[in-house]
Amino acid sequence: MDEMLKTVMTYAVEFGYRFAGAIVSLIIGLWIIKLLTRGLTALMKNRELDQSLQPFLRSLLNISLKALLIVSVLSMLGIEMTSFIAILGAAGLAIGMALSGTLQNFAGGVMILTFKPFQVGDIITAQGHTGTVFEIQIFNTILKTPDNKHIIIPNGGLSTGTLINFSKEKTRRVDWTFSIGYGDDIDKAKHVLLNIIKEDERIKKDPPPFIAVSELADSSVNFAVRVWVDSENYGGVLFDMNEKVYKIFDKEGLNIPYPKMDIYISKDS
Repeated sequence: MDEMLKTVMTYAVEFGYRFAGAIVSLIIGLWIIKLLTRGLTALMKNRELDQSLQPFLRSLLNISLKALLIVSVLSMLGIEMTSFIAILGAAGLAIGMALSGTLQNFAGGVMILTFKPFQVGDIITAQGHTGTVFEIQIFNTILKTPDNKHIIIPNGGLSTGTLINFSKEKTRRVDWTFSIGYGDDIDKAKHVLLNIIKEDERIKKDPPPFIAVSELADSSVNFAVRVWVDSENYGGVLFDMNEKVYKIFDKEGLNIPYPKMDIYISKDS
């Protein structure tokens, strides 16, 4: 009985030391995790990281560190964690394989929110679709088309594929090809085009407009016309110029060629 009591006391003292050490480690660990979480929060604010991404990253760091801390504390108490960790690892692997596409989209969302290749309100072309960025979610990005449709694009392919952002720069170049017929006055056509450009206040003077003969085609003389505008004026200038050239060329006696076909009808005698 004395030996048994002595063994129990020895085990109780040993476990007491372990328990006290585990409690101290838990308290210190939670304090360190709190400091690290605050540090990450301050870093994200200084870097002006997207507001929708900050709470997620903060929670992810906090939960991951606390999970590691709990495993360490349980190990200090003498609880065998090898089998438990192996089970968790196998379960995590199975879940990861089942949700591989979702995890790829999640990683893509983090990349987009971190590096900001585009923002809400930008006009982009990606994955074969063009529209205005309506919302950036953690798994998907929603585009709004000019005819008011919503296109949902997974962030995985969006973050790794080719993307065109039409709103990234403040200015854009507008390109046209205008044609006149052979025999029309080339200098007059250039003069008319330049006057049309000068009358539009949305077109920038610097860089200056570019007008040049680009091609002597089969049935027309083609002009390359290039001007610079603010990005928000791109569509308006593009369409207005087409209409003005059509109307003014006609008034100035400049012919806009179009395909013609001669048909010969043979009559039997």
